[in-house]
Amino acid sequence: MSDQNFNSFTGTLYVDRSYEYFCFMNFSTLVNWFRPPKKKYPFQGKIFCIGANKTGTTSLKKAFCDLGFPVGNQKEASLMLRDYIRKDYNGLIAYCQTAQVFQDVPFSWPEVYKTLDQHFPGSKFILSVRDSPEVWFQSLVTFHSRIFGDGKVPTGQDLRNADYIWKGWIWEFISSKGLKDPENNPYDPEERMYFYSKHNEDVRAYFKDRPQDLLDINLKDPDAWKRFCQFINVDHQTGGFPWENKTEDIPIGGWKNSV
Repeated sequence: MSDQNFNSFTGTLYVDRSYEYFCFMNFSTLVNWFRPPKKKYPFQGKIFCIGANKTGTTSLKKAFCDLGFPVGNQKEASLMLRDYIRKDYNGLIAYCQTAQVFQDVPFSWPEVYKTLDQHFPGSKFILSVRDSPEVWFQSLVTFHSRIFGDGKVPTGQDLRNADYIWKGWIWEFISSKGLKDPENNPYDPEERMYFYSKHNEDVRAYFKDRPQDLLDINLKDPDAWKRFCQFINVDHQTGGFPWENKTEDIPIGGWKNSV
């Protein structure tokens, strides 16, 4: 039995021999189907958070959960990594039937938003950003250093050995990004900041004539919460975004459900 090409949406038994566990990945799908949302909001379409990792995607997830929106199970999406690398999005399209809101991998990947836009017309997209590419890069490196590098910038071998999702998942994720030398320099600042900036620019160009479909937002901005609420058609509530997945809260060698 192969460890690839299994579609969790269909209820197929997922087998990963390298990680040596068996699980029915459609369990969370069934839970989402039978769990009623806390509220019904005017906008019933899909909402995709397509900002790069470490731009507040986990905080967005928490905000949507607090507001009662059904949010996709992130681990289930991460298990289809090899499909995304091959640009096979059939499983992803099926997975997107399980909830209303989605974030993190693979929704933060370049070009994926175009496929989602074609398959789910009328959807809304949220591009979360940081103050600058430099701020984003420092946040990413610091976070990965804590969870994958024992406090140091991870090497290629560290990423191969990291036991996240499955052993080597983060290596497969990073080495698929088109870096020049991921083995010896997986965190080249020039390359990483270029990819971050290009993704943001490409998203903005794609939606330039459809401003109603894209929210370009820095969660730190004073009016970010108000703009967010207006974009998803909910009453503006007091307060602001929860701050989730803080790097300083992650123990050395620890991890949370975000990369």
